[in-house]
Amino acid sequence: MVATTDHRASRVGVDVLAEGGNAVDAAVAISFALAVVNPEAGNLGGSGFLLVGEPGGAVVALDYRSTAPAAATPAMFEQNTGAHDDASQLGHLAVAVPGAVRGLWDAHARYGSLPWARLVEPAVDLARGFEADERLTRSYEPHIVAGLARYPASAQVFLPHGAPPAEGATFEQPDLARTLERIRDGGADGFYQGETARLLVEEMRQGGGLLTHDDLEAYASAWREPVRVPYRDHTIVSMPPSSSGGVTVAAAAHILSWFDLGAMPWHSAPHVHLLAEAWRRAFADRNHSLADPDQVDMPLEALLSPVYGAHRASGITLDRATPSERVRPGADAFTRERHTTHVSIVAPDGGAVSLTTTLNTWYGSKVVAGGTGVLLNNEMDDFTARPGVPNHFGLVQGEANTVAPGKRMLSAMTPTLLLGPAGALRAVLGAPGGATIITTVFQVVSNMVDHGMSLADAVAAPRVHHQHLPDRISVEPGGLSPRVLGELGMMGHQVKEARERWGDVEAVGVGADGSLEGVADPRRGGTALGL
Repeated sequence: MVATTDHRASRVGVDVLAEGGNAVDAAVAISFALAVVNPEAGNLGGSGFLLVGEPGGAVVALDYRSTAPAAATPAMFEQNTGAHDDASQLGHLAVAVPGAVRGLWDAHARYGSLPWARLVEPAVDLARGFEADERLTRSYEPHIVAGLARYPASAQVFLPHGAPPAEGATFEQPDLARTLERIRDGGADGFYQGETARLLVEEMRQGGGLLTHDDLEAYASAWREPVRVPYRDHTIVSMPPSSSGGVTVAAAAHILSWFDLGAMPWHSAPHVHLLAEAWRRAFADRNHSLADPDQVDMPLEALLSPVYGAHRASGITLDRATPSERVRPGADAFTRERHTTHVSIVAPDGGAVSLTTTLNTWYGSKVVAGGTGVLLNNEMDDFTARPGVPNHFGLVQGEANTVAPGKRMLSAMTPTLLLGPAGALRAVLGAPGGATIITTVFQVVSNMVDHGMSLADAVAAPRVHHQHLPDRISVEPGGLSPRVLGELGMMGHQVKEARERWGDVEAVGVGADGSLEGVADPRRGGTALGL
């Protein structure tokens, strides 16, 4: 079973499985296909994380998050006024060293069974031309078009004839097809060296970016130990830093394990109140403490401790919101006393992959490297560009995540496996959505474990969100009744209804009898396909 945001990518993955490929083979092929058909988030010029659930039950994590170029400095996004302008989000300075191709190459080197070229070829074919559908054309919001129009190479690819491709038109990306052919034939070296690397570096030179040949050749992915957290009678297995997802989910889970959510009416005021209070505390610690584990010493022992979770839970009042200004990060002291896309796969042999990949915001930096067709990330904005100033997703982060050469910026991506009471795989899931990724994944898990929902209902259910700052509960349109909204207000919560729904969960569920259920989030119209 394969679940992705695009029916063509899902078909690519199912075809790989049908030929005897394993979950990693399918993940590699899907990732390259998404770089073509899902250009706002699928990518060659960005990064990602993946969890591999081996058929025997072991789980490993691969971190191929982008890194800051060697010439990056902590003050590179501060103007003379100290203001945080859009240089970290738009244009060449926003571009970090891409990790996607190296990460996929390293995953295949360790686990792949089908030839590399076989897995890249479908993306080459798609880049030569595919029919633009409603999902693609919907991604061209006005500010996206304006950003792409600023860069001639980007406009040439994504605004043919001066406008986005029309629905039903053939969308051709010949430069990207040639870049994919070099990756197909040369592996990771076909991207980080040779003609593609030359064109990437030349684009950076012309646009005032920092990326160099040395940055590309020095990039390395990292195999890491996943985060494991017990929740009720289940186990959540998720991504460790440089993703903040697994640790923040674990922190919230440890807090909420002290409350019987299942005994509360779903999305009642007491239920939403406890979710918000747990996330408020988990994000306060996340924003202050988490960063690249290769450069920063983090209080992970405390953040992952059930004892610390109990300490955080003890500060929650059941009938009153705690103002975020009074919720401080506490893991350091305790220790001393310590626009993204997702793919879920389960292979016939029982192996699984949960993979999330990103350019950061939709269409990343809006910069295409001339001659490559490669849309480049704006992941430098995920650093703390200036302490105390929110990034694109409104996250106010601390000194631990400041810019430094070669450093991986903190991420919210949360590829996750949910294991049942006996340790067997129950679900593979993840989502895009910036900071909302973490709360989305937790809500799907809690909907299933605490409230007994089916996977499909757990994914479709309305969502709420809190991230410490800004101090408010966000709710999807119509997600809470007027009565509950009023009760939350009386408890001291500020509640804001969003203009649109968020997230795009792609999930595969595993039944007790081994049957598979694929679920694509109805919010974005993805596709789950079985074999």
